[in-house]
Amino acid sequence: MNVLPNVQRFADLIAAGKVADQRVFIRADLNVPLNDAGQITEDTRVRASIPAIEMALKAGAAVMVTSHLGRPTEGEFKPEDSLAPVAKRMGELLGREVPLVANWVDGVDVKPGQVVLLENCRVNKGEKKNSEELAKKMAALCDIFVHDAFGTAHRAEASTYGIAQFAKIACAGPLLAAEIDAISKALANPKRPLVAIVAGSKVSTKLTILQSLSKNVDGLIVGGGIANTFLLAAGLKIGKSLAEPDLVGEAKAVIESMKARGAAVPIPVDVVTAKTFAADAPATVKAATDVADDDLILDIGPKTAALLAEQLKAAGTVVWNGPVGVFEFDAFAHGTETIARAIAASDAFSIAGGGDTLAAIAKYGIEDQVGYISTGGGAFLEVLEGKTLPAFEILAKRAQG
Repeated sequence: MNVLPNVQRFADLIAAGKVADQRVFIRADLNVPLNDAGQITEDTRVRASIPAIEMALKAGAAVMVTSHLGRPTEGEFKPEDSLAPVAKRMGELLGREVPLVANWVDGVDVKPGQVVLLENCRVNKGEKKNSEELAKKMAALCDIFVHDAFGTAHRAEASTYGIAQFAKIACAGPLLAAEIDAISKALANPKRPLVAIVAGSKVSTKLTILQSLSKNVDGLIVGGGIANTFLLAAGLKIGKSLAEPDLVGEAKAVIESMKARGAAVPIPVDVVTAKTFAADAPATVKAATDVADDDLILDIGPKTAALLAEQLKAAGTVVWNGPVGVFEFDAFAHGTETIARAIAASDAFSIAGGGDTLAAIAKYGIEDQVGYISTGGGAFLEVLEGKTLPAFEILAKRAQG
């Protein structure tokens, strides 16, 4: 899988002494959740943006940072679209005031050693359609463009792609570079055996990922509604569980593709069922062959979880996307917890991505025992599909000159 383009890195420019007194434009991913009072409820993305900003300031640059927030209407700024809460939090983390600048496309006043936050870039007309006129104006603001927003790397927009095309120098920030390195370590040059966990409610949303991984991995663990479709493909009954019967053929093809390479998709031997989808529904463990017509499969069973845990502990590399059961309900969380703890205990290099996966990692407190936690949901999935992300593509082109 070709996921590692050769790109110029911001750290190398700093090491070469090329950043002092330069105007540096950092595209960060500061799209944080806010409550109704406009306060940040979870600040991981703001914290993740700080290293690039500190590097630029220490190197003596004049620093501009921008990001999108929510889904504003282009050309119509509303108070709820403002990055003001982010500027406040960023100021606390940097230990200095971070001025927020509106209407910045035609010019920004910032001196070496200063940092400003440029208001929500998605309010600018032409941002989402990657307008050349807008991109050229942004590029004119800086000497160096730093892409540090992996969460937006799968989108070709003016502040992620166009500016990289026209800026004097375009490079990858520390966060984007770390993502490229981790993904490459996991997919381009993995230590074997390489085991992938792909779970979620629907095969249809992850089918291309399953097909792409089936050509590369040594073990493909499926979970959630996806596993139910694979149980059907293996000729087992699933009662009234969530599944996509019309994709059984595709599931069988993935199983065959793996088998042809001497690899496997482990089918659950036991499951945890309930009669209703509810947190307080009584949970029943049963063999995968004994599922009744009115059963809902809501988790893998303890025997299956133990078998998968052994496989994960013996892996060289683990890629994890998605919980294997309804882990929000404690009675149906044991499978996901067993897998999470096995990954934490494994010597394998592990990379995890996707919102539900990150929620599971947080729930079981294993953040420090996962090799790399990806900051991009959609971007992470597109890399697993084997796609070349627009951000990587343009930075690689610029690196070639």
